[in-house]
Amino acid sequence: MASSYKYLFGPVPSRRLGRSLGIDVTPFKTCSFDCVFCQCGCTTRLVTERAEFVPFEEVCAELERWLKEDGAADCITFAGSGEPTLYSRLGELIAFIKTRTKIPVIVLSNGTLLHRPDVRAELLKADVVKVSLSAWDDASFQKINRPAPGLTFEQVLSGERDFRSVFRGELWLEVFLIEGINALTEQVLKIAAAAAELRPDKIHLNTAVRPPAEAEARPLTKEKLEALCGFFTPRAEVIASFSADAGSAAGLDVEKLVSLICRHPATAAQLAQSFGVEPSVIIPLLDDPRLQTEVRGGETYYKCR
Repeated sequence: MASSYKYLFGPVPSRRLGRSLGIDVTPFKTCSFDCVFCQCGCTTRLVTERAEFVPFEEVCAELERWLKEDGAADCITFAGSGEPTLYSRLGELIAFIKTRTKIPVIVLSNGTLLHRPDVRAELLKADVVKVSLSAWDDASFQKINRPAPGLTFEQVLSGERDFRSVFRGELWLEVFLIEGINALTEQVLKIAAAAAELRPDKIHLNTAVRPPAEAEARPLTKEKLEALCGFFTPRAEVIASFSADAGSAAGLDVEKLVSLICRHPATAAQLAQSFGVEPSVIIPLLDDPRLQTEVRGGETYYKCR
């Protein structure tokens, strides 16, 4: 992808989503959560107010250009470094995509604004909506997700339940587990009970395999995550990347790599896994002045300056 794209990134290969074109319509770390485990670091703009952070017409123009210049993706995914439902014209943008292509639209959200009828209505146009649930009551919610003032656990869970009752697409749920914080058996069982209320089509278990916002957010082992999958209905699957199993994507270039790293800091091995190449292919491309390194847990992570 050419560097002239400001709001699109990728397409990025994903084991779950295939070749995914990302759209980022919120400024870096503008979010309604300040999660202790966030791989993008601490939230710098903690809000629940929606706004047109980036010009709607410019995003549409980039999408039109991408469809002409490439147009090959398995899905178009609203993701990035902030909460996408904070973008006030998200519904219009999804509708615009639907008039231009049959590529499925996915929204990766923390679910905090689903208590609002207008946000629920906008997301009905998506093919897949993925929301999060990593707590079981308000005390754990405040400790783990550190939400914007006014947000409560019951408000978020109720909004997600209301959305499930009207959404006809696929609802996915991500549960982020942290050693010593929400990974005890009794805690996970409580999260699983709340998750069952949402009747999700899929449940994904994740953990802090990349540098988190707070050092206290320690990852679970792959074995422990797998042992917890059966607590959930439907049975959960582990999505945390522990190995460097090659993917199936190609088309790697420096701009695509830097664009991905700016949103998701990663090791060379993790990047190699994402793009389906050997680490020796990735490493020379990481010598870019826009990137810097950070050592966490004995591993070197690449992130943007």
